[in-house]
This record gives sequence, C-alpha cells and structure tokens, in this order.
Amino acid sequence: MKHIGIANNGSEIIQIELKREDLSIKLLSLGACLQDLRLEAFSHSLVLGYPDANSYLSNVNYFGATIGPFANRLANGQAVVLGKLIELDRNTQNGDHLHGGLDGVHLLNWNVIEHSNYHVIFELNVESNHMGLPGNMNILTTYKLLEDQSLEVDIVVQSDISTLCSFCHHSYFNLTGRADISGHQLQVFADLYLPVNQNTIPTGEITSVVNTNLDFRQKKNLSLHIPLDHNFCISNKREHMRKVAILSTLDQRLEMHLFSTEPGLQVYTGQGIKSDGPIGNSGSSYIPFSGVALEPQLWPDAPHHDAFPSAILLADNVYRNVSKFTFKQN
Repeated sequence: MKHIGIANNGSEIIQIELKREDLSIKLLSLGACLQDLRLEAFSHSLVLGYPDANSYLSNVNYFGATIGPFANRLANGQAVVLGKLIELDRNTQNGDHLHGGLDGVHLLNWNVIEHSNYHVIFELNVESNHMGLPGNMNILTTYKLLEDQSLEVDIVVQSDISTLCSFCHHSYFNLTGRADISGHQLQVFADLYLPVNQNTIPTGEITSVVNTNLDFRQKKNLSLHIPLDHNFCISNKREHMRKVAILSTLDQRLEMHLFSTEPGLQVYTGQGIKSDGPIGNSGSSYIPFSGVALEPQLWPDAPHHDAFPSAILLADNVYRNVSKFTFKQN
C-alpha cells in the first residue's frame, strides 16, 4: 500500500497491489478503481487504465471505476421516488444524467478500511443531495482475488432515506493487448435487449435479440463497424450469481467468464474513447474501440419504465451487486 497522488479534495490517493497465484491487480482509492489486471503468461494488462494517478482525477472514460449512485443514463436527470420528484445532475450534452453526475463516486477518494494479501475493502460515505440524490449513503466496494484465477467485486450500499440506487463496476477489457478489440469474441446469455433512442436512452421496448446485431447467444466476433452501447436483459430481477457472458480471444487462448447477480449487462465497445488521452497501461494513448466495457447493473432509465426492474433502495435496506471475472487459459 503506497501513496501515489493527491485527490481533488487534497487527500492522498492510495494504491494497493494484490497477487494470488498467476493473477495480480492494482487498485486505487480514487474511485475505488481497478487500475491494472495481469496474468503471468501475458505481457500486457487485460484492462484499460492509466499508470499514473493524475489521469484518474477526471477519468472521462470511467476506466475501472466504481460507478454510482446511479449508473448509466437517466432521462432528463429526473425521477419520481415514492411520490417525490428528484432532480439529479445533468451531465450529458442532451441534458440527461450519466454515471452519478459530474462528481459521481468514481471521482471521489474512498477510504481503505480493510485489506489483506488477497482483498481490499473501500468505504465511502456520501451526504444526502450529493448530485441531487436524497439519502446519506454508506458504500462498500470489496475486491477479492479467489483461488480459481478470479476477481470478485462486491458493492454494498445502505441509505437512511429511500432513494435511487444503481451501481456497477466499469472496467474495459482487452485480452489480446492489441490496439483495438477486433480480435475478440463475445457471448452474452440474454434473449432480450433494450433498444435506445438517438440519446442512448431506452425507448421502453424490451426486444428479442433474434435477427439483430445484438444476438450474442453464441460466440460472435466483435466488430469495429457495429458499435454497441446497449443493455442486455439477463433477467427481470436481481438473482443469485450466475454466468452472464464470456469474452474470449479469437484463438481461444484466453477467456474471461463473467458471473453476476444483476438483471442487466451493459455492453459498450468503447467507440467514444478519444485518441488524444493520457498514456495508458499499453504504453500509448488509447483509441476508439480500445476495449469493451462489460457492466453488470440494473437496467438504465429504470424509474421511467414500470416494466423494468426497480432501482429504488428503501431506507435501511441493503443493495448488493456482486460480479466475478474468471480467467481461463487454454
């Protein structure tokens, strides 16, 4: 554990390195963030990130961060929670709310409250009305290395007032180490997805993937010509951990199996990554399509659609989002 920078509020940014057998990671207190992930047999990081802490002070691509209190998009930054209209920070060009707002938890410096050789627990307390959201929130994000070359990410939240609550882990993966994701295949265990409008807001329809570009029920090559930024409907409620996706290299040398409790999986192919950003873990600046983000979460814009899983966390109840990323070498 070492201090590697200063956050916007003047506190020290802490970096922690964990290793278990062939899997090693670097974590940052800023944004409770996964900075780097490596397997010994591969020379490159398997996630997009930056080697220096200062690049995370803005983190416009949300690389590796814990996202919340409301992940993904909320149309017009408004929602009704138990009969009361709330107004969240509008931080997109179209006036919508995205990923917690301009000062979401991905930009806040978390406390390290516990760590060992194989796990770290970050804690953050967010005061009521931060970015417009009611309720004093206590948030715990735990990273744990497991014996089977797996990384588990466990996000637990409580609030003293009923509020909106939707968090996710937001790593971008690149298993080949090449400049873009064209050398990857993806499989998503979902029969349905959410169509979106020109502002990437769900239309309210829940549509079959059959005969669409979003049919990933069998392994399918990712294409730079078919950008994705869609929610796949894994289920209509939070469930026990189950496999939701597999990302693999074309030669099948490396696979990542994603397990999640969440009803949705947002798949974003990174087409919005700018080529003039800071130097990344790869040793150069990233370009569009440098990595694919697989984000286990609730369905986006849920408060505006009665048929979507609820994003309301009742006072003193517990929200829990657990994901596991298992790496298999062939």
